[in-house]
Amino acid sequence: MEADNPAFFFYDSCMSASHTRSAAFGRDAPAYTIPEAARYVRLPVATLRSWVLGRHYPTAEGKAEFPPLIRPASRQPLWLSFSNLIEAHVLRSLRTEHGVPVKALRSALAYAEKTLGIDRLLLRQELRTDAGKVFLDRYGELIDLTASGQLAMRRLFEEHLKRIEWDSSHFPVRLYPFPSAAAPSGERPIVIDPRVAFGRPVVASRGIATSTIAERVDAGEKVADIAADYDLAQSEVEQAVIYERAA
Repeated sequence: MEADNPAFFFYDSCMSASHTRSAAFGRDAPAYTIPEAARYVRLPVATLRSWVLGRHYPTAEGKAEFPPLIRPASRQPLWLSFSNLIEAHVLRSLRTEHGVPVKALRSALAYAEKTLGIDRLLLRQELRTDAGKVFLDRYGELIDLTASGQLAMRRLFEEHLKRIEWDSSHFPVRLYPFPSAAAPSGERPIVIDPRVAFGRPVVASRGIATSTIAERVDAGEKVADIAADYDLAQSEVEQAVIYERAA
């Protein structure tokens, strides 16, 4: 339960102390540059940029267009929102991990959204229920996955969805990014919450910015001393540093 977790008491106190600032920073507000967002969700900058802006690529007939998959919060200047982070995180689970055609991904999204009438399916909690099943079934058909391939895809997709928390309206409110590519899937030491630290990554248990911890380690401070200062476990300090330096 959220009420039993000290991290959420920290979140509530942060919101009370800076209500005006937090109210102005919602999940759809422009908040991240492309390089920032790419680092937070473990994507190459060029990949995320093409998902947001699209691109042209050469073909035998000349040029073809790769339409964008994500609608940015702001185009001029180019900024992404917390919702865009979630979309990139979900896309990563399919596109980057499996390396399959974007055309099939785009078609599966359109099919599921048309069939179920859910706008911006990548943001919705329904991905864990019927909507996700329709989407993944269609996706598997389009890329001609074997039965074992479809099972592996579903498991990986579910692990990514476990990293997202949704509110009562079925919209995402927190993202627990992977600390590194090698981190066990069950670990969730870092959280990105649009209400805390302007949506920058923090240690989940205390709300301390991971960048602050990494800067102190780089300055020569001992992990044990930093952990004592913030009432963290040493492993949490180490995970914050891994997350900051894994990109």
